[in-house]
Amino acid sequence: MNAMAEFLRIRRAGIGPAEVGLPIGPGVRRTPGLRREELAALSGVSVDYYTRIEQGRETAPSDAVLGALARALRLTDDEHIHLLALADRTAGRSPRHRPADSKPVRPGLRLLLESVRPSPAYVLDEVNNVLAANLEGLALMPGLGDWPLAARNTIRYTFLHVAARTLFADWDRVARNSVAQLRSAQPASPGPVADLVDEVSESSTEFAALWRRHEVWVKRGGETAFRHPLIGQVTLANEVLHHAGDAQRMLFYQAPPGTAEHDALVLLSMACQNADTP
Repeated sequence: MNAMAEFLRIRRAGIGPAEVGLPIGPGVRRTPGLRREELAALSGVSVDYYTRIEQGRETAPSDAVLGALARALRLTDDEHIHLLALADRTAGRSPRHRPADSKPVRPGLRLLLESVRPSPAYVLDEVNNVLAANLEGLALMPGLGDWPLAARNTIRYTFLHVAARTLFADWDRVARNSVAQLRSAQPASPGPVADLVDEVSESSTEFAALWRRHEVWVKRGGETAFRHPLIGQVTLANEVLHHAGDAQRMLFYQAPPGTAEHDALVLLSMACQNADTP
C-alpha cells in the first residue's frame, strides 16, 4: 500500500455516516467509518475504481477525483493539499509544493531574530530543526540549548525532553499539532521526515500513535500556554513567517506591551542576557 492509499484508508475509517449525512441502518457495522461503497458513492466514482486507489493498484487518479474524495471525506484545505502531494509522489511526479533545499540561515534572518527581542524566536526548517534562535527562544524552552545544535528540534523536544510536559500547559494539543504539522511536510521532504519519525517513534509510543492517525495541519499562528519555571504561567501569541524560496520559516512568540505577559518576556530576556549566543 502506498502513502496516498494509506492516507485515504485512515481518513475513511475516521469519519462516520452521520457526519456526511448518510442514514445509519439497523445492526452493528463491522468496519469503522465509511464503507468503500459509501465513499465511492459520495465521490461520484465507481466502487471498483475507488477500491483500486485504496489498494494501491491505481496510482494516478486525476485531481478531479482527488478533489471529490477530499470533499466527501470533509478534508481541510491543508489536508487536501497533502493528499495532492501524496498523489504526486505516488505517481512519480515532481511535488507541486516542493520546498527548496535548506540553506544556511541568512544574515537578515539572524538580524530579525535579534530585532524581535524580547520575543522568543526561532528559525526552523521543514521538519522543525532549530537552525537558529535568539537567547529568549532558548530560555523559553528549558534544556533545548543544552542539546547540540544538530539535535535541536521542537518535535524531538516536545516528545523526548522531560521538561516539555510541564512547560506546555496543554501538552496534548501541542503534541498532536506538531505531529500533524510534520505529516504535512512528508510529501515534499520524505527522507528527513522518515528519519525523524523513526527516531522519535522508538522512544515515544505517543508519537507513534499520533503519527498513525494521518492528521494534517499547517501552523500559521495561534496561542500557546506555558508553565515556565522562571516566568510562571503565561499564554503567548505565536506567529509563523515563511521565507519565499526556501524551506526556512521563523516562529516567534509575542505579547502586547503593557501586559503581564509582555512583562514576563522582559523578565525572561533580562535573565538570559549573559547566556552564550547560539
